[in-house]
Amino acid sequence: MNSFPRQRRLTATALIALAVATSGTACGSGSGDSEAGGTDGGTYNIWDPYPQFDKGSAWAKLLDACATEAGAKIKRTAFDTSDLSNKALLAAQQDNSADVLIVDNPVVSTLAEAGVLTTTAENKLDTSKVDANLLAAGQSGGKTYGTPIGANTLALYYNKAVLKEAGVDIASVKDWPSLTAALEKVKKAGKKGITFSAIGTEEGSFQFLPWFWGSGAELTALDSAKAVSALSLWKDWLKEGHAPNSVINNTQTTSWQEFASGDYAFAENGTWQLANAEKAGFEYGVVPVPGISGGNAAAPTGGEFLTLPVQSRTGRYATSQKLATCLTSTQNLYDTDTTLSYVAPTGEVQAKQVEANADLKPWVDAVKAAKGRTSDDLGTKYPKISEQLWKAVQSALSGAASPKDALSKAQSAAQ
Repeated sequence: MNSFPRQRRLTATALIALAVATSGTACGSGSGDSEAGGTDGGTYNIWDPYPQFDKGSAWAKLLDACATEAGAKIKRTAFDTSDLSNKALLAAQQDNSADVLIVDNPVVSTLAEAGVLTTTAENKLDTSKVDANLLAAGQSGGKTYGTPIGANTLALYYNKAVLKEAGVDIASVKDWPSLTAALEKVKKAGKKGITFSAIGTEEGSFQFLPWFWGSGAELTALDSAKAVSALSLWKDWLKEGHAPNSVINNTQTTSWQEFASGDYAFAENGTWQLANAEKAGFEYGVVPVPGISGGNAAAPTGGEFLTLPVQSRTGRYATSQKLATCLTSTQNLYDTDTTLSYVAPTGEVQAKQVEANADLKPWVDAVKAAKGRTSDDLGTKYPKISEQLWKAVQSALSGAASPKDALSKAQSAAQ
């Protein structure tokens, strides 16, 4: 008897949740204007969020190689991240889903709750080697929906010359007090401290989460004393001139541009800025975001999950599973994550990445401490919580409310 499900009933709340869950965070992939094709019998459809990769790219060649290995013909369609999520939902409603769907990790739980995706128990995708903290982003209701193809996250870039001029040894930065002490020295040396993104969108929540989680706070209690300590840290940095007021409107891109000026000691940003860092014209380093009392704070994971949508024609699953297994093999994960500037989701491939490029070591450490935004079984609750969190950050940093009052209001609204 076939263990795969036939078409599931879709939930009415899915479109609403998707609207917030897919707003830009870790990795932007540009715009795609391709239209999805139907699932004709002999061709298997792969949808991905990488319109920047054309037919001659390493990614497209990998898809072709896996198709050959699976004995299949494929049609690849690339979409913008948010567009892809909505297209996937619409296709499921029309019983016209892609065979292999690669989506931003916060969207997985929303699509799963909507009945769009098969579970790994059903589709037999092997996730045994995947780091548990990364796999959690694709889990909902005790079930796993797909497997990560790679991850990126946030850490602190630092300008070596600025720190040297200020007399700061980066090894001394181990927790919040020592980081703030470093910022004070940088200010006295006539340089600028730290820049980040606190904009009133998912990007703002994404950048605040390492500090929020680094305090020990949980997303189910936005108004806890620990959460207040995290927002107070950011508020105090602005008050003391350690961070610019521009953070309130900064995206991760504009925040990076500030750091690239060469005047700032630190910038919170992601793996996707590595190529830009090499072009910055000054020596830089990377350290994980510290926790309040030391150790590495959990930063949110970016990156995509490979999933297998529900099909009414269950005979298609066997080939889809072959395609998925090929794409997530050890060597292919290494090649893919190198192309995407991602940290691999397995320890085996992470070790290969660090062996090839020692500069990736702090990023591997950051990813190992990272956490999915929808983890802790938050699933489709996360978008609403996140919206209230970024509103609280905006309110506190602008001076409209104290950190405590802003987070108290956020918790009431999130409930």
